[in-house]
Amino acid sequence: MTDATATADARPRATFHAMTEGTKEDWDRIAVGAIELAAGLPDRTLTHLRQLGGDFGGFAVDRLEHSLQTATRAYRADRDDEYVFCALIHDIGDLLGPLNHADVAAAIVKPFVSEQNHWMVEKHAIFQGYYFFHHLGLDRNLREQFRGHEWFDYTAEFCHEYDQPAFDPGYDTLPLEHFEPLVREVMSSPKRSIYMKQ
Repeated sequence: MTDATATADARPRATFHAMTEGTKEDWDRIAVGAIELAAGLPDRTLTHLRQLGGDFGGFAVDRLEHSLQTATRAYRADRDDEYVFCALIHDIGDLLGPLNHADVAAAIVKPFVSEQNHWMVEKHAIFQGYYFFHHLGLDRNLREQFRGHEWFDYTAEFCHEYDQPAFDPGYDTLPLEHFEPLVREVMSSPKRSIYMKQ
């Protein structure tokens, strides 16, 4: 048990065994724990990104390199911090949600980014399919269901400019450490959550 875990276990806890019995004092105690949990989110996110290392899945680079390379390309194109954050996180769901990885990534970024960037992350797997779905007997034009959406071109550009070319073992990719301050900064300022007053 770590010192932090021991300290957390020693804190006063809620007294209820069912939420219907909860008091204001119980929820004040829980709120302290929730604040601390949220404060550790950047560290947990970076740890999970590191877990993508070494998993190639048949690609020329591993999943961490692909994520870093996508973010590096966006960074070098002078995209803003929120966009670069999305580029870094866009495939973080590969290990826990291999059948819906974009949904996992979108859920993680949603509190911290604009609706436009959230939509881009959420839909990027469908848009990325344009480059390979036909090789798997799938419809490469699946993204056409969103043609006319205000963020169609924005998402198509993300896939074309940053995501689909980011499998190059010879590319001069920036290390994860370069992006750590950005992750911490973006995740320190939530924009929306059901747990926030609007």
